[in-house]
Amino acid sequence: MATAIPSIACLGVIGRNNNPLHVAIFPSYDPVTNNFAPVRTPLQFSLLLSSTLDVFELRARHNAATGVGLSGDFGLLHAVDERLAAYGFETNTGTKFVVLVDMRGRRIDGAIAAGLVDIKEKRLGAVAVGLREGEMKPVFKAMQTAYVKLLQNPFFDPDEHAPPAGHGGKKITSRKFADDMRRIGETWTPGVTNL
Repeated sequence: MATAIPSIACLGVIGRNNNPLHVAIFPSYDPVTNNFAPVRTPLQFSLLLSSTLDVFELRARHNAATGVGLSGDFGLLHAVDERLAAYGFETNTGTKFVVLVDMRGRRIDGAIAAGLVDIKEKRLGAVAVGLREGEMKPVFKAMQTAYVKLLQNPFFDPDEHAPPAGHGGKKITSRKFADDMRRIGETWTPGVTNL
């Protein structure tokens, strides 16, 4: 018997001018076929990432109007459907990190599920009811660390990736950055505190 737990379906990095910089899509468990495949097409994920921009803007306006400062972590942006949820983080430079979580995306075997403990002895807790506050913090921290490493590369020009509004921009093509995003998406599970 297999139990499904949350996994990352998509990681997105969006530039300060709301231009997509990087999108990484991960396969999710499909109990019908007993295989792993993405739950949406790349175009659908792109549209979902774009839909989060409105939430970032509304929350920023609300926080400015109420005098509340932004900590960077926007938490749950919105539930897309019964399976997908979008979480967000914004850096002080306006770069946004979005994580789309598939609430039934990873399969674990019955023995592990019975104890609700993963192989690394991390508590999974009540995975059926969703994620606890703060579950995404390690993901955002790892994404921000990878992005800062990219910015420290002397051959990376961040201005090429931040075009004026209405113009295109280059996507991040760094293989190291893509590998870091892939590692983050593939290794995260609920309860992990360090990526």
